Amino acid sequence: MKPSDLHNRCSTAFAFAEKQLRRLITTHPDFFPMYTVNGKWKHEGEAWTNWCEGFLAGQLWLLYGHNKNDWWRAQAEHYSRLLEHRKHDRNVHDLGFLFFSTWKRWFDLTGEEEINQVVIAAGRTLALRFQEQGKYLCSFVAPESLFIDIMMNVGIIFYAAQQTHDEKLWRIANEHCLTTRKYLVRGDGSVAHEGIFDRNTGEFLRQSTHQGWRDDSSWARGLAWALYGFGTAYSFTHDARYLQTAEACANFYIERTPSHGIPPNDWDEPHPKMPYESSAAAIAAGGMWNLAKLTSDATHARRYRDYALRILASLTSSEFLAMDTPGWEGILKHGIYHWRKNLGVDESVMWGDYFFLEALAKVESGFVDG
Repeated sequence: MKPSDLHNRCSTAFAFAEKQLRRLITTHPDFFPMYTVNGKWKHEGEAWTNWCEGFLAGQLWLLYGHNKNDWWRAQAEHYSRLLEHRKHDRNVHDLGFLFFSTWKRWFDLTGEEEINQVVIAAGRTLALRFQEQGKYLCSFVAPESLFIDIMMNVGIIFYAAQQTHDEKLWRIANEHCLTTRKYLVRGDGSVAHEGIFDRNTGEFLRQSTHQGWRDDSSWARGLAWALYGFGTAYSFTHDARYLQTAEACANFYIERTPSHGIPPNDWDEPHPKMPYESSAAAIAAGGMWNLAKLTSDATHARRYRDYALRILASLTSSEFLAMDTPGWEGILKHGIYHWRKNLGVDESVMWGDYFFLEALAKVESGFVDG
């Protein structure tokens, strides 16, 4: 696809996102959806855990960054303020999702220290999940549980450490990344969803999964979290091990995914009922775009950049962008939340829409920068 064609598709997708999000926040004010049911955001489906609230406000910030319309900024600020109390939430491992996509974007825009303090407080709170026996941040499931998803959240601890010069916070974030790298990332670049540890000794016991096909299989969104998250860890630390891990995950993704760039829910599942998991693709597109800037190898950089564009070319097609699906309220179709629980399967999911818009914003910036 020509760059000009993709640029036009990005612009069209942003215009569609404005329409969809305006309808959502005016029809259901102060409502934070997670996934659609039959294309509709408002329903009584199970949440499993409340980790998605930042993605709506994050999309509003991305729209403001795109169109510079003050109405969208006012909405982004309003929805971000609704989350402020979560900076002390010790029940989830997702404070990076909640505050990096919202208050950190707000701070980057204004430079106001009061806003920055909210982000720092969230980072400090997340660090309280650290298990000294085992050297990891535990998931919301149990103290003995480590999720690959936390690689997308540990960046807020690195950030808090960087802003406050707190060596303990830095140690916690770094040790978590090293533990995750050692026990959840496999030699071929695939990842496990979860690691189980002995709480008393810190001994690693086994790999597990909640959303993949099997404990030893390759859940696509988990790998996308790792790809993106280890890249973020490298951007803070410049530790070459993290860049190596991110690239191994990216290479696995590229080698195992069909040419259109959209994986199934799990690469190892034979004959999956749903051929696509669009949210994993959206996350991977942003992660690979980041990797293209992080790696010093020009050949690798070109590969990751081109593949990110390939993913976005697919996601902006009518198969995935819901523009031609009457009544559909999300932006991206064919996402999957929780396959095992049958939650949000072949639907729009809020993080998929967020990371899709984030990747579009990165690519648009690339067009501007040349």
